[in-house]
Amino acid sequence: MFVKLNDRVYLNAERITRIKIDEVQDGIRVRFYEGQVQVAKSHTFESVDAAQKWIEKTMNQK
Repeated sequence: MFVKLNDRVYLNAERITRIKIDEVQDGIRVRFYEGQVQVAKSHTFESVDAAQKWIEKTMNQK
Protein backbone atom coordinates (compact mmCIF):
# COMPACT_ATOMS: atom_id res chain seq x y z
CA MET A 1 0.00 0.00 0.00
CA PHE A 2 1.35 3.41 -0.92
CA VAL A 3 0.92 6.40 1.40
CA LYS A 4 1.37 10.02 0.39
CA LEU A 5 4.17 11.78 2.29
CA ASN A 6 3.90 15.10 0.45
CA ASP A 7 2.95 16.53 -2.95
CA ARG A 8 5.68 14.60 -4.79
CA VAL A 9 6.50 11.53 -2.69
CA TYR A 10 4.57 8.31 -2.17
CA LEU A 11 5.97 5.64 0.14
CA ASN A 12 5.43 1.88 -0.11
CA ALA A 13 4.33 1.29 3.49
CA GLU A 14 4.61 -2.50 3.19
CA ARG A 15 8.39 -2.26 2.79
CA ILE A 16 9.05 0.10 5.71
CA THR A 17 10.73 -1.76 8.55
CA ARG A 18 11.44 1.15 10.89
CA ILE A 19 10.27 4.71 11.49
CA LYS A 20 12.48 6.96 13.60
CA ILE A 21 11.85 10.43 15.03
CA ASP A 22 15.13 12.39 15.10
CA GLU A 23 16.02 15.74 16.60
CA VAL A 24 18.19 17.58 14.07
CA GLN A 25 19.58 21.12 13.89
CA ASP A 26 16.52 22.60 12.21
CA GLY A 27 13.86 20.77 14.27
CA ILE A 28 12.34 17.30 14.47
CA ARG A 29 12.28 14.96 11.43
CA VAL A 30 10.71 11.57 10.80
CA ARG A 31 12.93 9.10 8.93
CA PHE A 32 11.71 5.98 7.13
CA TYR A 33 13.89 2.88 6.70
CA GLU A 34 13.89 -0.34 4.69
CA GLY A 35 16.23 -2.49 6.75
CA GLN A 36 19.33 -0.38 7.40
CA VAL A 37 18.75 1.99 4.47
CA GLN A 38 16.98 5.33 4.93
CA VAL A 39 14.52 5.72 2.06
CA ALA A 40 12.68 8.94 2.97
CA LYS A 41 12.43 11.73 5.50
CA SER A 42 9.70 14.16 6.40
CA HIS A 43 9.55 17.92 6.69
CA THR A 44 10.52 19.44 10.05
CA PHE A 45 8.24 19.59 13.07
CA GLU A 46 8.18 21.80 16.15
CA SER A 47 7.82 18.92 18.61
CA VAL A 48 8.01 15.14 18.91
CA ASP A 49 4.28 15.08 19.71
CA ALA A 50 3.47 16.83 16.42
CA ALA A 51 5.68 14.34 14.55
CA GLN A 52 3.93 11.38 16.21
CA LYS A 53 0.50 12.72 15.26
CA TRP A 54 1.68 13.22 11.67
CA ILE A 55 2.98 9.62 11.53
CA GLU A 56 -0.34 8.23 12.78
CA LYS A 57 -2.32 10.35 10.31
CA THR A 58 -0.02 9.57 7.35
CA MET A 59 0.42 5.84 7.91
CA ASN A 60 -3.33 5.27 8.44
CA GLN A 61 -4.31 6.58 4.98
CA LYS A 62 -6.48 4.27 2.89
